[in-house]
Amino acid sequence: MFTLRKILLVLSTIFVLDGAQAAKGDVVRYSAANSSVPVAAAVEVPASASLVYLSGKLPPLQDATQPHDSPLAYGGDTKGQTIAVLKAIEKSLVDLGLTLGDVVKMQVFLMGDPAQGNKMDTSGFMAGYAQFFGTPKQPNLPARTLLQIAGLPNSAFLVEIDVIAARRE
Repeated sequence: MFTLRKILLVLSTIFVLDGAQAAKGDVVRYSAANSSVPVAAAVEVPASASLVYLSGKLPPLQDATQPHDSPLAYGGDTKGQTIAVLKAIEKSLVDLGLTLGDVVKMQVFLMGDPAQGNKMDTSGFMAGYAQFFGTPKQPNLPARTLLQIAGLPNSAFLVEIDVIAARRE
Protein backbone atom coordinates (compact mmCIF):
# COMPACT_ATOMS: atom_id res chain seq x y z
CA MET A 1 0.00 0.00 0.00
CA PHE A 2 1.25 3.47 -0.85
CA THR A 3 1.70 5.97 1.90
CA LEU A 4 1.47 9.69 1.30
CA ARG A 5 5.24 9.91 1.73
CA LYS A 6 5.83 7.31 -1.03
CA ILE A 7 3.40 9.08 -3.37
CA LEU A 8 5.14 12.41 -2.81
CA LEU A 9 8.53 10.78 -3.42
CA VAL A 10 7.31 9.35 -6.73
CA LEU A 11 5.81 12.68 -7.78
CA SER A 12 9.02 14.50 -6.88
CA THR A 13 10.95 12.26 -9.28
CA ILE A 14 8.45 12.94 -12.08
CA PHE A 15 8.13 16.70 -11.67
CA VAL A 16 10.82 19.15 -10.65
CA LEU A 17 9.73 22.54 -9.32
CA ASP A 18 11.27 25.38 -11.34
CA GLY A 19 13.36 27.58 -9.08
CA ALA A 20 12.88 27.95 -5.35
CA GLN A 21 9.74 27.11 -3.43
CA ALA A 22 6.99 29.37 -4.74
CA ALA A 23 5.43 31.92 -2.45
CA LYS A 24 1.79 31.40 -1.60
CA GLY A 25 -0.30 32.81 -4.43
CA ASP A 26 2.35 32.40 -7.15
CA VAL A 27 1.88 30.41 -10.32
CA VAL A 28 4.03 27.28 -9.98
CA ARG A 29 5.58 25.73 -13.09
CA TYR A 30 6.86 22.16 -12.93
CA SER A 31 9.49 21.03 -15.41
CA ALA A 32 9.58 17.49 -16.70
CA ALA A 33 12.53 15.57 -15.30
CA ASN A 34 15.16 14.71 -17.94
CA SER A 35 13.43 16.69 -20.71
CA SER A 36 15.17 18.99 -23.15
CA VAL A 37 11.86 20.33 -24.52
CA PRO A 38 11.10 23.84 -23.22
CA VAL A 39 7.61 23.01 -21.94
CA ALA A 40 6.27 22.77 -18.41
CA ALA A 41 5.10 19.32 -17.36
CA ALA A 42 2.43 21.04 -15.28
CA VAL A 43 1.43 24.53 -14.19
CA GLU A 44 -0.38 25.18 -10.91
CA VAL A 45 -2.46 28.35 -10.77
CA PRO A 46 -3.52 29.63 -7.33
CA ALA A 47 -7.16 30.37 -6.61
CA SER A 48 -6.26 34.05 -6.24
CA ALA A 49 -5.46 34.32 -9.97
CA SER A 50 -7.99 34.80 -12.73
CA LEU A 51 -7.67 32.88 -15.98
CA VAL A 52 -7.80 34.64 -19.34
CA TYR A 53 -8.70 32.42 -22.30
CA LEU A 54 -7.37 33.88 -25.54
CA SER A 55 -9.13 32.61 -28.67
CA GLY A 56 -7.09 30.81 -31.28
CA LYS A 57 -4.88 33.00 -33.43
CA LEU A 58 -4.11 32.32 -37.07
CA PRO A 59 -1.18 33.78 -38.99
CA PRO A 60 -1.86 37.40 -39.98
CA LEU A 61 -1.28 38.54 -43.55
CA GLN A 62 2.45 39.25 -43.95
CA ASP A 63 2.85 39.79 -47.70
CA ALA A 64 -0.17 41.18 -49.59
CA THR A 65 1.66 40.70 -52.90
CA GLN A 66 1.29 36.92 -52.53
CA PRO A 67 -1.93 35.06 -53.35
CA HIS A 68 -4.11 34.76 -50.23
CA ASP A 69 -4.19 30.97 -50.60
CA SER A 70 -0.39 30.75 -50.47
CA PRO A 71 1.53 30.12 -47.23
CA LEU A 72 3.97 32.83 -48.41
CA ALA A 73 1.28 35.44 -47.73
CA TYR A 74 1.24 34.46 -44.04
CA GLY A 75 4.90 34.00 -43.14
CA GLY A 76 5.77 31.07 -45.39
CA ASP A 77 6.66 27.91 -43.55
CA THR A 78 5.66 26.63 -40.11
CA LYS A 79 8.46 28.54 -38.39
CA GLY A 80 7.53 31.85 -40.01
CA GLN A 81 3.83 31.37 -39.31
CA THR A 82 4.55 30.35 -35.69
CA ILE A 83 6.53 33.55 -35.16
CA ALA A 84 3.72 35.63 -36.72
CA VAL A 85 1.06 33.94 -34.56
CA LEU A 86 3.08 34.31 -31.35
CA LYS A 87 3.66 38.01 -32.09
CA ALA A 88 -0.11 38.42 -32.55
CA ILE A 89 -0.74 36.58 -29.27
CA GLU A 90 1.86 38.73 -27.52
CA LYS A 91 0.12 41.91 -28.77
CA SER A 92 -3.30 40.65 -27.64
CA LEU A 93 -1.94 39.81 -24.20
CA VAL A 94 -0.28 43.22 -23.84
CA ASP A 95 -3.61 44.84 -24.79
CA LEU A 96 -5.10 42.92 -21.83
CA GLY A 97 -2.32 43.95 -19.43
CA LEU A 98 -0.55 40.56 -19.65
CA THR A 99 2.63 39.17 -21.19
CA LEU A 100 3.77 35.88 -22.68
CA GLY A 101 5.23 35.15 -19.25
CA ASP A 102 1.67 34.91 -17.93
CA VAL A 103 0.75 32.07 -20.33
CA VAL A 104 0.10 28.87 -18.38
CA LYS A 105 -1.40 26.65 -21.11
CA MET A 106 -0.96 26.57 -24.87
CA GLN A 107 -2.67 24.48 -27.51
CA VAL A 108 -0.97 24.32 -30.88
CA PHE A 109 -2.70 23.08 -34.02
CA LEU A 110 -0.42 22.34 -36.97
CA MET A 111 -1.37 21.39 -40.48
CA GLY A 112 0.64 18.83 -42.36
CA ASP A 113 3.25 20.70 -44.38
CA PRO A 114 3.47 19.61 -48.04
CA ALA A 115 7.23 20.27 -47.88
CA GLN A 116 7.42 17.74 -44.98
CA GLY A 117 5.46 14.92 -46.65
CA ASN A 118 2.19 16.30 -45.17
CA LYS A 119 3.45 15.73 -41.64
CA MET A 120 3.46 18.53 -39.11
CA ASP A 121 6.71 20.45 -39.01
CA THR A 122 7.53 20.10 -35.32
CA SER A 123 11.09 21.37 -35.83
CA GLY A 124 9.85 24.49 -37.60
CA PHE A 125 7.33 25.11 -34.85
CA MET A 126 9.96 24.66 -32.11
CA ALA A 127 12.36 27.03 -33.91
CA GLY A 128 9.69 29.75 -33.77
CA TYR A 129 8.41 28.86 -30.28
CA ALA A 130 11.93 28.92 -28.77
CA GLN A 131 12.24 32.61 -29.68
CA PHE A 132 9.42 33.42 -27.23
CA PHE A 133 9.50 30.79 -24.45
CA GLY A 134 12.37 29.46 -22.34
CA THR A 135 14.61 32.41 -23.14
CA PRO A 136 16.62 34.46 -20.63
CA LYS A 137 14.22 37.36 -21.31
CA GLN A 138 11.09 35.18 -20.91
CA PRO A 139 11.88 31.93 -19.03
CA ASN A 140 8.30 31.02 -18.03
CA LEU A 141 7.17 27.85 -19.75
CA PRO A 142 3.54 26.92 -20.36
CA ALA A 143 2.04 23.47 -20.27
CA ARG A 144 1.46 22.68 -23.94
CA THR A 145 -0.41 20.41 -26.31
CA LEU A 146 0.80 20.00 -29.92
CA LEU A 147 -1.55 18.41 -32.46
CA GLN A 148 -1.63 17.80 -36.19
CA ILE A 149 -5.07 18.61 -37.54
CA ALA A 150 -6.94 18.00 -40.80
CA GLY A 151 -7.75 21.58 -41.72
CA LEU A 152 -7.84 25.29 -40.96
CA PRO A 153 -10.07 28.00 -42.53
CA ASN A 154 -7.51 28.80 -45.27
CA SER A 155 -5.37 26.11 -46.90
CA ALA A 156 -2.41 28.52 -46.62
CA PHE A 157 -2.51 28.43 -42.82
CA LEU A 158 -0.13 25.95 -41.19
CA VAL A 159 -0.49 27.10 -37.55
CA GLU A 160 -3.20 28.07 -35.06
CA ILE A 161 -2.45 28.64 -31.38
CA ASP A 162 -4.67 29.40 -28.42
CA VAL A 163 -3.47 30.19 -24.92
CA ILE A 164 -4.68 30.54 -21.35
CA ALA A 165 -2.95 33.17 -19.22
CA ALA A 166 -3.11 33.69 -15.46
CA ARG A 167 -3.61 37.18 -14.09
CA ARG A 168 -2.24 37.32 -10.56
CA GLU A 169 -4.30 39.55 -8.31
